[in-house]
Amino acid sequence: MRIRTRLLSALAAAAALVVAGLTLAPPAAPASLTEVTGFGTNPTNLRMHLYVPNNVAARPPILVAVHYCTGSGPAFYSGTEFASLADRYGFIVIYPSATRSGSCFDVSSPQALRHDGGSDPVGIVSMVRYVQQRYNADTARTYVTGASSGGMMTNVLLGDYPDVFKAGAAFMGVPFACFATTDGSSWNSACANGQVTKTPQQWGDLVRGAYPGYTGARPRMQIWHGTEDTTLRYPNFQESIKQWTNVHGVSQTPVFTDQPQANWTRTRYGDAGGQAPVEAVSIQGVGHSLPLSGMAAEAIRFFGLNGTTPTPTVTPTPTVTPTVTPTPTVTPTAPAGACRVTYTMQTWNTGFTASVTIANTGSSAVNGWTLAFTLPSGQTVTSAWNATISPAGGQVTARNVNYNGAIAPGSSVNFGFQAGHTGDTGKPSAFTLNGTNCSVA
Repeated sequence: MRIRTRLLSALAAAAALVVAGLTLAPPAAPASLTEVTGFGTNPTNLRMHLYVPNNVAARPPILVAVHYCTGSGPAFYSGTEFASLADRYGFIVIYPSATRSGSCFDVSSPQALRHDGGSDPVGIVSMVRYVQQRYNADTARTYVTGASSGGMMTNVLLGDYPDVFKAGAAFMGVPFACFATTDGSSWNSACANGQVTKTPQQWGDLVRGAYPGYTGARPRMQIWHGTEDTTLRYPNFQESIKQWTNVHGVSQTPVFTDQPQANWTRTRYGDAGGQAPVEAVSIQGVGHSLPLSGMAAEAIRFFGLNGTTPTPTVTPTPTVTPTVTPTPTVTPTAPAGACRVTYTMQTWNTGFTASVTIANTGSSAVNGWTLAFTLPSGQTVTSAWNATISPAGGQVTARNVNYNGAIAPGSSVNFGFQAGHTGDTGKPSAFTLNGTNCSVA
Protein backbone atom coordinates (compact mmCIF):
# COMPACT_ATOMS: atom_id res chain seq x y z
CA MET A 1 0.00 0.00 0.00
CA ARG A 2 2.91 2.32 0.90
CA ILE A 3 4.59 1.56 -2.43
CA ARG A 4 1.38 2.31 -4.31
CA THR A 5 1.03 5.65 -2.49
CA ARG A 6 4.61 6.62 -3.34
CA LEU A 7 4.08 5.69 -7.01
CA LEU A 8 0.91 7.79 -7.24
CA SER A 9 2.70 10.73 -5.58
CA ALA A 10 5.58 10.46 -8.03
CA LEU A 11 3.22 10.37 -11.02
CA ALA A 12 1.33 13.40 -9.71
CA ALA A 13 4.58 15.32 -9.28
CA ALA A 14 5.70 14.43 -12.80
CA ALA A 15 2.37 15.53 -14.21
CA ALA A 16 2.65 18.82 -12.37
CA LEU A 17 6.07 19.42 -13.85
CA VAL A 18 4.74 18.71 -17.36
CA VAL A 19 1.81 21.10 -16.86
CA ALA A 20 4.18 23.73 -15.50
CA GLY A 21 6.46 23.28 -18.46
CA LEU A 22 3.56 23.64 -20.86
CA THR A 23 2.34 26.70 -19.05
CA LEU A 24 5.71 28.44 -18.85
CA ALA A 25 7.12 27.49 -22.29
CA PRO A 26 7.00 30.53 -24.60
CA PRO A 27 4.95 30.14 -27.80
CA ALA A 28 6.84 29.54 -31.02
CA ALA A 29 7.76 32.82 -32.68
CA PRO A 30 5.94 33.42 -35.97
CA ALA A 31 8.03 33.19 -39.11
CA SER A 32 9.20 36.55 -40.42
CA LEU A 33 10.75 38.06 -43.51
CA THR A 34 14.54 38.38 -43.25
CA GLU A 35 17.10 40.03 -45.50
CA VAL A 36 20.00 37.96 -46.83
CA THR A 37 23.26 39.46 -48.07
CA GLY A 38 26.28 37.86 -49.67
CA PHE A 39 24.21 35.25 -51.48
CA GLY A 40 26.42 35.06 -54.60
CA THR A 41 27.01 36.76 -57.93
CA ASN A 42 24.84 39.86 -58.07
CA PRO A 43 25.85 42.18 -60.95
CA THR A 44 23.03 44.71 -60.40
CA ASN A 45 23.06 44.80 -56.59
CA LEU A 46 19.61 43.34 -56.08
CA ARG A 47 18.40 42.93 -52.52
CA MET A 48 17.15 39.56 -51.27
CA HIS A 49 14.46 38.91 -48.66
CA LEU A 50 13.57 35.40 -47.58
CA TYR A 51 10.51 33.85 -45.96
CA VAL A 52 10.98 30.42 -44.37
CA PRO A 53 7.80 29.14 -42.67
CA ASN A 54 7.97 27.43 -39.30
CA ASN A 55 6.68 24.19 -40.85
CA VAL A 56 9.18 24.22 -43.71
CA ALA A 57 9.34 20.85 -45.47
CA ALA A 58 12.36 18.56 -45.11
CA ARG A 59 13.34 19.14 -48.77
CA PRO A 60 11.35 22.28 -49.43
CA PRO A 61 10.30 23.59 -52.81
CA ILE A 62 11.25 27.20 -53.62
CA LEU A 63 9.06 29.98 -54.98
CA VAL A 64 10.59 33.21 -56.31
CA ALA A 65 8.02 36.05 -56.04
CA VAL A 66 8.98 39.11 -58.12
CA HIS A 67 7.50 42.57 -57.49
CA TYR A 68 6.10 45.23 -59.83
CA CYS A 69 7.73 48.56 -60.82
CA THR A 70 8.00 50.98 -57.85
CA GLY A 71 7.63 47.99 -55.52
CA SER A 72 10.00 45.96 -53.38
CA GLY A 73 10.37 42.46 -52.03
CA PRO A 74 8.91 43.41 -48.62
CA ALA A 75 5.98 45.19 -50.32
CA PHE A 76 5.23 42.11 -52.43
CA TYR A 77 5.50 39.96 -49.29
CA SER A 78 2.94 42.03 -47.41
CA GLY A 79 0.66 42.71 -50.39
CA THR A 80 0.21 39.15 -51.70
CA GLU A 81 -0.86 35.79 -50.30
CA PHE A 82 2.26 33.80 -51.14
CA ALA A 83 3.71 33.87 -47.59
CA SER A 84 0.46 32.66 -46.01
CA LEU A 85 0.33 29.88 -48.60
CA ALA A 86 3.93 28.98 -47.69
CA ASP A 87 2.78 28.68 -44.07
CA ARG A 88 0.13 26.22 -45.20
CA TYR A 89 2.23 24.10 -47.56
CA GLY A 90 5.82 24.39 -46.29
CA PHE A 91 7.67 25.92 -49.25
CA ILE A 92 10.21 28.77 -49.08
CA VAL A 93 9.63 32.14 -50.75
CA ILE A 94 12.40 34.38 -52.13
CA TYR A 95 11.48 38.06 -52.63
CA PRO A 96 14.04 39.90 -54.82
CA SER A 97 14.09 43.72 -54.84
CA ALA A 98 15.21 45.84 -57.79
CA THR A 99 17.39 48.79 -56.73
CA ARG A 100 17.58 50.91 -59.91
CA SER A 101 15.52 54.09 -60.35
CA GLY A 102 11.84 53.21 -60.66
CA SER A 103 12.45 49.78 -59.06
CA CYS A 104 11.72 47.92 -62.31
CA PHE A 105 13.56 44.73 -63.21
CA ASP A 106 15.75 44.53 -66.31
CA VAL A 107 13.76 42.58 -68.90
CA SER A 108 15.04 44.61 -71.86
CA SER A 109 18.82 44.47 -72.20
CA PRO A 110 20.68 41.89 -74.31
CA GLN A 111 22.41 40.72 -71.13
CA ALA A 112 19.11 40.03 -69.37
CA LEU A 113 17.76 38.00 -72.29
CA ARG A 114 20.58 35.45 -72.39
CA HIS A 115 21.48 32.49 -70.18
CA ASP A 116 24.17 33.66 -67.74
CA GLY A 117 24.36 36.90 -69.73
CA GLY A 118 24.36 39.18 -66.70
CA SER A 119 22.04 41.73 -65.09
CA ASP A 120 19.07 40.92 -62.84
CA PRO A 121 18.42 37.30 -63.89
CA VAL A 122 21.91 36.28 -62.74
CA GLY A 123 21.35 37.81 -59.30
CA ILE A 124 17.96 36.14 -58.89
CA VAL A 125 19.37 32.73 -59.84
CA SER A 126 22.17 33.28 -57.29
CA MET A 127 19.47 33.71 -54.66
CA VAL A 128 17.87 30.44 -55.75
CA ARG A 129 21.14 28.53 -55.58
CA TYR A 130 21.92 29.99 -52.15
CA VAL A 131 18.58 28.75 -50.78
CA GLN A 132 18.92 25.37 -52.47
CA GLN A 133 22.22 24.77 -50.68
CA ARG A 134 21.42 26.45 -47.36
CA TYR A 135 18.07 24.70 -46.85
CA ASN A 136 18.62 21.40 -48.67
CA ALA A 137 15.84 22.40 -51.07
CA ASP A 138 14.39 20.19 -53.79
CA THR A 139 16.16 21.49 -56.91
CA ALA A 140 13.52 19.88 -59.13
CA ARG A 141 10.78 22.03 -57.56
CA THR A 142 11.78 25.66 -58.07
CA TYR A 143 9.11 28.05 -59.36
CA VAL A 144 8.72 31.74 -60.16
CA THR A 145 5.82 34.17 -60.18
CA GLY A 146 5.49 37.92 -60.50
CA ALA A 147 3.28 40.88 -61.35
CA SER A 148 3.83 43.53 -64.05
CA SER A 149 7.62 43.99 -64.15
CA GLY A 150 7.76 40.78 -62.10
CA GLY A 151 5.44 39.07 -64.61
CA MET A 152 7.81 40.08 -67.38
CA MET A 153 10.75 38.78 -65.32
CA THR A 154 8.89 35.49 -64.88
CA ASN A 155 8.92 35.09 -68.67
CA VAL A 156 12.60 36.07 -68.81
CA LEU A 157 13.68 33.61 -66.12
CA LEU A 158 11.81 30.72 -67.75
CA GLY A 159 13.49 31.55 -71.07
CA ASP A 160 16.99 32.09 -69.65
CA TYR A 161 16.99 29.28 -67.09
CA PRO A 162 14.79 26.34 -68.15
CA ASP A 163 17.25 24.16 -66.22
CA VAL A 164 16.48 25.97 -62.96
CA PHE A 165 12.73 26.64 -63.00
CA LYS A 166 10.03 23.97 -63.22
CA ALA A 167 7.14 26.37 -63.93
CA GLY A 168 6.10 30.00 -63.80
CA ALA A 169 2.96 32.10 -63.29
CA ALA A 170 3.07 35.54 -64.92
CA PHE A 171 0.53 38.17 -63.85
CA MET A 172 0.14 41.08 -66.30
CA GLY A 173 3.37 40.33 -68.13
CA VAL A 174 4.52 40.26 -71.75
CA PRO A 175 6.19 37.51 -73.81
CA PHE A 176 9.88 36.75 -73.41
CA ALA A 177 11.96 39.37 -75.29
CA CYS A 178 8.91 41.49 -76.19
CA PHE A 179 10.42 44.34 -74.13
CA ALA A 180 13.86 43.97 -75.74
CA THR A 181 15.72 47.22 -76.48
CA THR A 182 19.19 48.00 -77.81
CA ASP A 183 19.43 51.73 -77.02
CA GLY A 184 19.85 51.41 -73.27
CA SER A 185 16.21 52.17 -72.56
CA SER A 186 14.35 49.88 -70.17
CA TRP A 187 10.88 50.70 -71.57
CA ASN A 188 9.45 49.41 -74.85
CA SER A 189 6.30 51.39 -75.68
CA ALA A 190 5.33 49.26 -78.68
CA CYS A 191 5.31 46.11 -76.55
CA ALA A 192 3.54 47.82 -73.65
CA ASN A 193 0.80 49.01 -76.03
CA GLY A 194 0.28 45.53 -77.47
CA GLN A 195 1.68 46.49 -80.87
CA VAL A 196 4.37 43.79 -81.07
CA THR A 197 2.98 40.74 -82.84
CA LYS A 198 4.94 37.76 -84.10
CA THR A 199 4.22 34.28 -85.36
CA PRO A 200 4.29 31.49 -82.77
CA GLN A 201 7.51 30.21 -84.36
CA GLN A 202 9.18 33.62 -84.08
CA TRP A 203 8.18 33.95 -80.43
CA GLY A 204 9.33 30.41 -79.68
CA ASP A 205 12.67 30.98 -81.42
CA LEU A 206 13.35 33.93 -79.11
CA VAL A 207 12.97 31.66 -76.08
CA ARG A 208 15.07 28.89 -77.60
CA GLY A 209 17.74 31.39 -78.61
CA ALA A 210 18.24 32.51 -75.01
CA TYR A 211 20.02 29.27 -74.14
CA PRO A 212 21.50 27.79 -77.31
CA GLY A 213 22.11 24.07 -77.13
CA TYR A 214 19.67 23.43 -74.29
CA THR A 215 17.68 20.26 -75.00
CA GLY A 216 16.00 19.53 -71.67
CA ALA A 217 12.40 19.93 -70.56
CA ARG A 218 10.82 23.37 -70.74
CA PRO A 219 9.05 24.99 -67.77
CA ARG A 220 5.26 25.02 -67.72
CA MET A 221 3.65 28.46 -67.92
CA GLN A 222 0.52 30.00 -66.42
CA ILE A 223 -0.47 33.37 -67.95
CA TRP A 224 -2.84 35.92 -66.34
CA HIS A 225 -4.15 39.17 -67.84
CA GLY A 226 -7.03 41.60 -67.41
CA THR A 227 -8.94 42.61 -70.52
CA GLU A 228 -8.88 46.31 -69.54
CA ASP A 229 -5.16 46.56 -68.75
CA THR A 230 -3.96 49.96 -70.04
CA THR A 231 -0.35 49.63 -68.84
CA LEU A 232 0.64 46.35 -70.49
CA ARG A 233 -2.24 45.96 -72.90
CA TYR A 234 -4.31 42.83 -73.33
CA PRO A 235 -2.95 41.72 -76.75
CA ASN A 236 0.18 40.64 -74.86
CA PHE A 237 -1.94 37.87 -73.36
CA GLN A 238 -2.53 36.20 -76.73
CA GLU A 239 1.07 36.78 -77.85
CA SER A 240 2.27 35.03 -74.68
CA ILE A 241 -0.01 32.08 -75.42
CA LYS A 242 1.44 31.90 -78.95
CA GLN A 243 4.97 31.90 -77.55
CA TRP A 244 4.69 29.27 -74.84
CA THR A 245 2.49 26.86 -76.81
CA ASN A 246 5.16 26.96 -79.52
CA VAL A 247 7.93 26.40 -76.98
CA HIS A 248 6.09 23.29 -75.79
CA GLY A 249 5.17 22.16 -79.32
CA VAL A 250 1.42 22.13 -78.62
CA SER A 251 -1.52 23.61 -80.49
CA GLN A 252 -2.85 27.10 -79.83
CA THR A 253 -6.33 25.59 -79.79
CA PRO A 254 -7.33 24.96 -76.15
CA VAL A 255 -8.09 21.39 -75.13
CA PHE A 256 -9.99 22.63 -72.07
CA THR A 257 -11.97 25.79 -71.31
CA ASP A 258 -13.90 26.73 -68.17
CA GLN A 259 -14.90 29.66 -65.98
CA PRO A 260 -13.70 28.98 -62.41
CA GLN A 261 -15.10 32.38 -61.40
CA ALA A 262 -17.73 34.60 -62.98
CA ASN A 263 -15.34 36.88 -64.87
CA TRP A 264 -12.52 34.38 -65.46
CA THR A 265 -12.00 32.41 -68.65
CA ARG A 266 -9.41 29.67 -68.21
CA THR A 267 -7.94 27.76 -71.14
CA ARG A 268 -5.43 24.91 -71.14
CA TYR A 269 -3.16 23.87 -73.98
CA GLY A 270 -1.56 20.49 -74.65
CA ASP A 271 -3.26 18.81 -71.68
CA ALA A 272 -6.63 19.24 -69.99
CA GLY A 273 -5.21 18.50 -66.53
CA GLY A 274 -4.37 20.92 -63.74
CA GLN A 275 -0.67 21.00 -64.61
CA ALA A 276 -0.97 21.53 -68.36
CA PRO A 277 2.09 22.73 -70.31
CA VAL A 278 0.36 26.11 -70.76
CA GLU A 279 -2.60 27.52 -68.86
CA ALA A 280 -4.06 30.98 -69.47
CA VAL A 281 -6.60 32.95 -67.45
CA SER A 282 -8.30 36.02 -68.91
CA ILE A 283 -10.02 38.31 -66.37
CA GLN A 284 -12.92 40.23 -67.91
CA GLY A 285 -13.22 43.92 -67.01
CA VAL A 286 -10.07 44.07 -64.86
CA GLY A 287 -7.14 46.42 -65.44
CA HIS A 288 -3.51 46.45 -64.30
CA SER A 289 -4.16 45.19 -60.77
CA LEU A 290 -3.33 41.48 -60.58
CA PRO A 291 -2.99 39.24 -58.61
CA LEU A 292 -6.30 39.76 -56.85
CA SER A 293 -7.49 37.67 -53.90
CA GLY A 294 -7.50 33.93 -54.62
CA MET A 295 -5.27 34.13 -57.67
CA ALA A 296 -2.09 33.31 -55.77
CA ALA A 297 -3.71 30.07 -54.60
CA GLU A 298 -4.44 29.18 -58.23
CA ALA A 299 -0.78 29.72 -59.10
CA ILE A 300 0.26 27.47 -56.20
CA ARG A 301 -2.23 24.85 -57.43
CA PHE A 302 -0.77 25.05 -60.95
CA PHE A 303 2.75 24.55 -59.55
CA GLY A 304 1.62 21.52 -57.55
CA LEU A 305 2.71 23.11 -54.27
CA ASN A 306 -0.69 22.54 -52.64
CA GLY A 307 0.03 18.89 -51.98
CA THR A 308 -0.70 17.57 -55.47
CA THR A 309 1.90 15.84 -57.59
CA PRO A 310 2.56 17.65 -60.87
CA THR A 311 2.07 15.67 -64.04
CA PRO A 312 5.46 15.13 -65.74
CA THR A 313 5.86 17.49 -68.67
CA VAL A 314 6.81 15.92 -71.98
CA THR A 315 8.04 18.44 -74.54
CA PRO A 316 7.17 17.17 -78.03
CA THR A 317 9.58 17.60 -80.92
CA PRO A 318 8.90 21.12 -82.20
CA THR A 319 8.77 20.01 -85.82
CA VAL A 320 5.63 17.95 -85.22
CA THR A 321 2.59 19.68 -86.68
CA PRO A 322 0.00 20.05 -83.89
CA THR A 323 -3.39 18.50 -84.46
CA VAL A 324 -6.10 21.13 -84.56
CA THR A 325 -9.67 20.06 -83.91
CA PRO A 326 -11.81 21.38 -86.76
CA THR A 327 -14.61 23.77 -85.91
CA PRO A 328 -17.91 21.86 -86.03
CA THR A 329 -20.24 22.78 -88.85
CA VAL A 330 -23.26 24.37 -87.20
CA THR A 331 -26.12 26.30 -88.74
CA PRO A 332 -26.16 29.54 -86.74
CA THR A 333 -29.47 30.36 -85.09
CA ALA A 334 -30.54 33.25 -82.90
CA PRO A 335 -33.95 34.32 -81.69
CA ALA A 336 -35.07 37.66 -83.17
CA GLY A 337 -34.18 40.68 -81.04
CA ALA A 338 -32.58 38.49 -78.39
CA CYS A 339 -29.02 39.82 -78.19
CA ARG A 340 -27.11 42.70 -76.66
CA VAL A 341 -23.58 43.78 -77.60
CA THR A 342 -21.16 45.62 -75.33
CA TYR A 343 -18.20 47.12 -77.21
CA THR A 344 -15.32 48.78 -75.32
CA MET A 345 -12.07 50.22 -76.67
CA GLN A 346 -8.61 51.10 -75.38
CA THR A 347 -6.93 53.43 -77.89
CA TRP A 348 -3.51 54.93 -78.48
CA ASN A 349 -2.07 57.14 -81.22
CA THR A 350 -2.08 54.56 -84.04
CA GLY A 351 -4.11 51.64 -82.77
CA PHE A 352 -6.55 50.17 -80.29
CA THR A 353 -7.82 47.00 -78.69
CA ALA A 354 -11.52 46.21 -78.63
CA SER A 355 -13.38 43.94 -76.21
CA VAL A 356 -16.75 42.69 -77.46
CA THR A 357 -19.32 40.88 -75.32
CA ILE A 358 -22.36 39.19 -76.90
CA ALA A 359 -25.18 38.55 -74.41
CA ASN A 360 -28.05 36.17 -75.21
CA THR A 361 -31.08 38.02 -73.84
CA GLY A 362 -33.60 35.57 -75.28
CA SER A 363 -35.04 32.30 -74.08
CA SER A 364 -33.42 29.97 -76.63
CA ALA A 365 -29.78 28.89 -76.91
CA VAL A 366 -27.54 30.25 -79.64
CA ASN A 367 -25.69 27.40 -81.31
CA GLY A 368 -22.94 28.88 -83.43
CA TRP A 369 -22.70 32.62 -84.01
CA THR A 370 -21.57 35.24 -86.49
CA LEU A 371 -21.53 38.90 -85.49
CA ALA A 372 -21.49 41.44 -88.32
CA PHE A 373 -20.55 45.11 -87.89
CA THR A 374 -18.87 47.91 -89.81
CA LEU A 375 -15.58 49.41 -88.68
CA PRO A 376 -15.09 53.15 -89.27
CA SER A 377 -12.87 54.14 -92.19
CA GLY A 378 -9.16 53.61 -91.56
CA GLN A 379 -9.57 50.92 -88.89
CA THR A 380 -7.88 47.62 -89.77
CA VAL A 381 -7.90 44.43 -87.68
CA THR A 382 -4.43 42.93 -87.13
CA SER A 383 -5.16 40.10 -84.69
CA ALA A 384 -8.08 38.58 -82.77
CA TRP A 385 -8.72 36.20 -79.89
CA ASN A 386 -11.71 33.99 -79.09
CA ALA A 387 -13.05 34.63 -82.62
CA THR A 388 -12.00 34.78 -86.26
CA ILE A 389 -12.60 38.08 -88.05
CA SER A 390 -12.72 38.75 -91.78
CA PRO A 391 -12.11 40.83 -93.77
CA ALA A 392 -9.68 43.13 -91.94
CA GLY A 393 -11.67 46.34 -92.48
CA GLY A 394 -14.99 47.81 -93.53
CA GLN A 395 -17.95 45.49 -93.01
CA VAL A 396 -16.48 42.62 -91.00
CA THR A 397 -17.81 39.38 -89.58
CA ALA A 398 -16.61 37.79 -86.34
CA ARG A 399 -17.22 34.03 -86.07
CA ASN A 400 -17.02 31.78 -83.07
CA VAL A 401 -14.13 29.39 -82.63
CA ASN A 402 -14.65 25.73 -81.82
CA TYR A 403 -14.95 26.13 -78.04
CA ASN A 404 -17.34 29.10 -77.64
CA GLY A 405 -20.11 28.65 -80.21
CA ALA A 406 -22.88 28.02 -77.69
CA ILE A 407 -24.49 30.89 -75.76
CA ALA A 408 -27.11 29.76 -73.29
CA PRO A 409 -30.05 32.05 -72.43
CA GLY A 410 -28.87 34.67 -69.98
CA SER A 411 -25.21 33.94 -70.76
CA SER A 412 -22.59 35.75 -72.82
CA VAL A 413 -19.35 35.24 -74.69
CA ASN A 414 -16.46 37.63 -75.12
CA PHE A 415 -13.93 38.11 -77.89
CA GLY A 416 -11.45 40.82 -78.71
CA PHE A 417 -9.16 42.15 -81.39
CA GLN A 418 -6.32 44.54 -81.98
CA ALA A 419 -6.49 47.05 -84.84
CA GLY A 420 -4.69 50.02 -86.32
CA HIS A 421 -6.36 53.31 -87.18
CA THR A 422 -5.59 56.46 -89.17
CA GLY A 423 -7.28 58.88 -86.79
CA ASP A 424 -10.88 57.72 -86.43
CA THR A 425 -11.33 55.88 -83.12
CA GLY A 426 -15.10 55.66 -83.33
CA LYS A 427 -17.13 52.56 -82.51
CA PRO A 428 -19.41 50.56 -84.83
CA SER A 429 -22.97 51.86 -84.58
CA ALA A 430 -24.86 48.59 -85.16
CA PHE A 431 -24.39 44.83 -84.79
CA THR A 432 -26.26 41.84 -86.19
CA LEU A 433 -26.04 38.39 -84.66
CA ASN A 434 -26.76 35.65 -87.21
CA GLY A 435 -28.57 38.27 -89.28
CA THR A 436 -30.65 39.67 -86.42
CA ASN A 437 -30.20 43.20 -85.08
CA CYS A 438 -28.85 43.43 -81.53
CA SER A 439 -29.28 46.18 -78.98
CA VAL A 440 -26.10 48.05 -78.03
CA ALA A 441 -25.18 48.52 -74.37
